[in-house]
Amino acid sequence: MKLNTISIRIVFITGIFIFLFTLGCSKTYESSVEAPVVQTEILLGTVCKITIYDHASDAAFKAAFQRLKEIEDSMSLHSETSEIAKINKHAGKQPVTVSKDTFTVIQEALRIAKLSSGAFDPTIGPLVKAWDIGGDNPRKPSKDEIDSLLGLIDWSAVILDEKASSVFLPEEHMMLDLGGIAKGYAADEVAKILREHKVEKAIINLGGNVLTMGRKADGSLWRIAIQNPEGERGGYVIITQLDAISLVTSGPYERYLDIDGVRYHHILDTETGYPVESHITSASILMPSSFTADALSTAVYSLGLKEGLSLVESMDGVEAIFLTDDYRVIVSKGIEEGLIPIEITDAAYQYK
Repeated sequence: MKLNTISIRIVFITGIFIFLFTLGCSKTYESSVEAPVVQTEILLGTVCKITIYDHASDAAFKAAFQRLKEIEDSMSLHSETSEIAKINKHAGKQPVTVSKDTFTVIQEALRIAKLSSGAFDPTIGPLVKAWDIGGDNPRKPSKDEIDSLLGLIDWSAVILDEKASSVFLPEEHMMLDLGGIAKGYAADEVAKILREHKVEKAIINLGGNVLTMGRKADGSLWRIAIQNPEGERGGYVIITQLDAISLVTSGPYERYLDIDGVRYHHILDTETGYPVESHITSASILMPSSFTADALSTAVYSLGLKEGLSLVESMDGVEAIFLTDDYRVIVSKGIEEGLIPIEITDAAYQYK
């Protein structure tokens, strides 16, 4: 394969943008408002940005980023010393005892796998490794290779022992990948750390997984925008107004591989082994838990519009916004009823 036939695009801050519009305030009010303090680090394979609007301190930032590092060290698929690597190395051999963090994330990943009938599946690791989209050696595997790996993708085969805090993959070469859920867990954990440091107003942005804490200083909602999946970076389709809510978006535009004019994105179909084919161009989940929202955004994108929306409507406290390739905006019932205010800002998109 010639090098000039392949191009990779990796976008770290994807899908969601944060808009903090200037507040019209009196001088007395302005003097009582703390200026936002921002710190950014590269962790979990992405840009992690924490913005604190009250009670910002070096200790809060240090503790938050240390927590992110702990989660990365435990759950990275690309680290030979992570707990996930140990589980994968001992596949077909023996259970591996893991930390509470890793066990909790695997447990939730399997729950979402069951809810989505395997559309989201943490045992997708062998396919992720084979394609390596977003990694150092991206490629299109042969059909024979893909077919040989499909038998290893089976969330229901994973054996958890809660008492022993152990995880066992019963077949050799099975492989867990928590890339579709770990950032969500990490965002929720950062929020806990910040609260311990008396922070009440903040935005946690882990590569586009956004979690808002509290409200703005004037009591108004945070304005968070959803990117136009077909537009230039910085272009957006919808502005949401959020109050202590997480917004996580999945779509084919985030990471992809181009080979001879054909684009292969990173969301893989657990049944075919190839990138999911869908009329959805962007699937956003809005709910208090970033942990669950992270996995659900991938699940509903993979399920497609009808089944994805049905799954969302079956769950309490979960809302969704879908963008389609024919420029429609489809929303869940709660958003339709005004539970979460949204504004469509791109005239090309039509609400339903």
